[in-house]
Amino acid sequence: MALDIEARRDFAAAVAEFAQRECGTREKRVALNGGETEAHSPELYAKLADLGWTGVAMPAEYGGGGGGLVEACLLLEELAYGQVPVFALGISMIAAKAVEKFGTPEQKEHLIGSFCRGEISSVAMSEPEAGSDVGALRCKAKRDGDNFILNGQKTWISCAHYADRILLVCRTDSSGPKHAGITMLTVPLPSEGVSIHGIETMAGREVNDVYFTDTVVPAGNVIGAVGGAWRQLMAGLNFERLTCAAIFLGKARRAFDDTLHYVSGRTQFGTPVGSFQALRHRIADLATELECSRAFVYDIAEKVDADPGTQRAREASMAKLKVTETAKRISIEGMQMFGGAGYTKEYDIERHLRGNIISTVFAGTSEVQREIIAGSYGL
Repeated sequence: MALDIEARRDFAAAVAEFAQRECGTREKRVALNGGETEAHSPELYAKLADLGWTGVAMPAEYGGGGGGLVEACLLLEELAYGQVPVFALGISMIAAKAVEKFGTPEQKEHLIGSFCRGEISSVAMSEPEAGSDVGALRCKAKRDGDNFILNGQKTWISCAHYADRILLVCRTDSSGPKHAGITMLTVPLPSEGVSIHGIETMAGREVNDVYFTDTVVPAGNVIGAVGGAWRQLMAGLNFERLTCAAIFLGKARRAFDDTLHYVSGRTQFGTPVGSFQALRHRIADLATELECSRAFVYDIAEKVDADPGTQRAREASMAKLKVTETAKRISIEGMQMFGGAGYTKEYDIERHLRGNIISTVFAGTSEVQREIIAGSYGL
């Protein structure tokens, strides 16, 4: 059951207090994220699971908190604002939601229950030649009796090096249209024939190449219908794009607050630089964009919770587009307002820039979101 307004405020405040207590200083964050080389701390993730927060948006009968998309967004936003390194949480939520929508009762009992207890799932869709064009994927699953045999490569796979399983989107039939013959199944880790290789990025180790070589997976691991994954993926866009928006909303808030704090204290010509009109107006514009973004995300999340069966592709794409472009803008303009200090590692703004500039690529690029939005108007 979704929380009432007061309970939601209390929940957000509790998450904020957790973030401050566990990683409220740079020294604590550095210790938890391997010197800013890792985006995920298994230690903190386990604490979130112990508190029952990983499963806040999962059904109570499987060990979850029974909340909805609003509660998921509150959790992810506050954790992102607090710079808590639990990157695998949002990814695992998306995988768990797919199981909730399309899994068998037994799969729900096992997979959602294990997620609520702190296990991690990674989602593998992208390939070297299939990023925005998911229908072009070629990683194959060939039926062999009661099993599928997997062969192929996935790339940009978030947190696979921490995962207990991979929710794999692969091709089981190539005879029809490219969006047909795509299937979703789970691959436990470790599994024979699965090889994971890290990709170094500006933000450290977040993503991986994953190779499957004659990997055997039981047919019972298929989530939903064989050949029906494209419809299943489309049905999950509300949750994926809005939770992505919530994460970068938190990151945008943090970049804004850090910038505001700096320009309020940095003095030039005998006065704080934030008092100069050029910066005052820039701060005003960014604050307005941030408030609009937050209101939009939670308005759409409320509507999804009220009518979860309705596909809101236009609004979800709008929210993801608006928030991530705002997060990127705040980080870039924040660094400019920091001046030369923004280029140093003494302040977090350079890390905000490195982390937020990718936001317009994650979960569908801004260009793809604009195409979806325009298409929804018949263009």
